[in-house]
Amino acid sequence: MMEKSRAAELDALFAAAAEARRNAHAPYSHFAVGAAVSSASGRLYTGCNVENAAYPSGSCAEQGAIAAMVVAGERQIADIAILGDAPHPVMPCGACRQRILEFADTRTQIHAGNMAGLRLSLRMEELLPHVFGRDSLP
Repeated sequence: MMEKSRAAELDALFAAAAEARRNAHAPYSHFAVGAAVSSASGRLYTGCNVENAAYPSGSCAEQGAIAAMVVAGERQIADIAILGDAPHPVMPCGACRQRILEFADTRTQIHAGNMAGLRLSLRMEELLPHVFGRDSLP
């Protein structure tokens, strides 16, 4: 069996993020975001942002996708896609960059996109240089 091309893999990852985005609960910001994580095993996990009236205690799409991966017993992000409706590719917030770092390695790719089809792919060290991560602790 022939492996899917990298472009097809990314299309599937963004399609999963788009599907998750449809279920976002964003009644306050009206900014729906979907995320999809491809784990080291190749399984996909999705999440969407979930807001509530007690800002900032909602949760980000990336947070939900990573939590789903962890619940399934996996601990390694191969790729993550973040998708929202903005004029530019939607990047993860600072807290989510740290969440991604926890389950990333040097091969992990972060893919930001928007509804118009713009995409930007970065490695973890480009997204979050000079990190405080597990290697920072004794």
